Amino acid sequence: MNPLLLTDGYKLDHRRQYPEGTTLVYSNWTPRKSRMPEIEEVVFFGLQYFIKKYILEDFEQYFFRRPKEEVVAAYKRRIDNYLGPNDIGTAHIAALHDLGYIPMAFKALPEGVSVPMRIPMFTMYNTLPEFFWLTNYFETLLSNVIWLPCTSATIAKSYRKLLDGYAAMTSSAPGFVDWQGHDFSMRGMGGVEAALISGMGHLLSFTGTDTVPAIEYLERYYGADVTKELVGGSVPATEHSVMSMGTIEDELGTFKRLITEVYPAGIVSVVSDTWDLWKVLTVYLPALKEEVLERNGKLVIRPDSGDPVWILCGNPGGKTEAERKGVVQLLWEVFGGTTNDKGFKELDPHIGAIYGDSITLERAKAICEGLKQNGFASTNVVLGIGSFTYQYNTRDTFGFAMKATYGEVAGRGRSIFKDPVTDDGTKKSAKGLMKVILEDGTYQLKDQVSWEEENTGALREVFRDGKLLVEETLAEIRTRIKSK
Repeated sequence: MNPLLLTDGYKLDHRRQYPEGTTLVYSNWTPRKSRMPEIEEVVFFGLQYFIKKYILEDFEQYFFRRPKEEVVAAYKRRIDNYLGPNDIGTAHIAALHDLGYIPMAFKALPEGVSVPMRIPMFTMYNTLPEFFWLTNYFETLLSNVIWLPCTSATIAKSYRKLLDGYAAMTSSAPGFVDWQGHDFSMRGMGGVEAALISGMGHLLSFTGTDTVPAIEYLERYYGADVTKELVGGSVPATEHSVMSMGTIEDELGTFKRLITEVYPAGIVSVVSDTWDLWKVLTVYLPALKEEVLERNGKLVIRPDSGDPVWILCGNPGGKTEAERKGVVQLLWEVFGGTTNDKGFKELDPHIGAIYGDSITLERAKAICEGLKQNGFASTNVVLGIGSFTYQYNTRDTFGFAMKATYGEVAGRGRSIFKDPVTDDGTKKSAKGLMKVILEDGTYQLKDQVSWEEENTGALREVFRDGKLLVEETLAEIRTRIKSK
């Protein structure tokens, strides 16, 4: 599709609505308000993907490389049949095609940094006066693509901070946290691209993922290389169809075949509540204790339903002793383990647990705290983070918006802004040209600055006139995201 059609319909004729003589529109992308408790900074991530995927790849393939007559005719057909006969015209589309590149400049903070509310992550403006209309024409596509990777990267960082904190208090293996948050979200996301860009955001803070194509995207758009670095990984795992096919009468046999014949070594995760989780833990695993402990690897038990806190840590009001003890305590009673120098129990390395159904930050905290209260290290379990976490968000989760704050008309600059009297202040914008500075480790904004000041500060020019000027790697971004 012609990328110029990836827009809201009302954008199509804004070119004629600006004051006569308009030659420049300057806009910014900013998180304005957090709707997630305890999160007041947002990870910046996804602009490089947007520039490479849409401005450099899609515009090149679906606009500039196609015959001008074909592009213009298709645009005219779409608009005429959308708005009816109108005076929008196609001369500006033909002129852009003749130019052969996108005449825009983007200035951005480094990807992976955490940005306070109301601080611009990037700014953008047209570099040729006749294409002033392009700046905010891009708003729809930019907003559609970039809010999700920023949001998912921010939430993943919050999980990482939580799990790092409990590992520091209770575990002898804090490095295991790289794997402790595992992305299970792909099947529940709002389309393939949503899964991929959200999955990339997850992998800034963790290495565990079942979203395989997110790894492909990090190699393609962020310079990752799986032959030289660990981008993302997982382990063999069963699903309920596998266990059901083995029959309820021979579930013990299914477990034994999996760990002795199919996977005699290495890590394997087995879903264990197709029928009776507590029977698996109190009957089948004790019967297989010798086989489990003799394996050169780890068997990971995966419950998949119920309250995750009670399932893992025990339900004081449970009907049976097994329910009251929970998965981790039952595994300890069968396989044992060690007590680390912090005084917390760690399961034998041949056995472990993962829970991946409806995990939230609140539930993750409750699980870690429950394990701690029971005397267990938090790293005894892996948490599968799914679409309940990554899909139940919108652009308004962090109030993202792209707004124009400066323009030039007839050779004179204008500081522009919005400040609706009926709003609570969330939608009030900054004014004029912008400069972002890093002071005492925190980004701060100075608006209404001169062009000379705008050319300094923390915002770096990353794209101009069809050329990507700064290309960041996954390794660099991971280093930044862990630095604060």
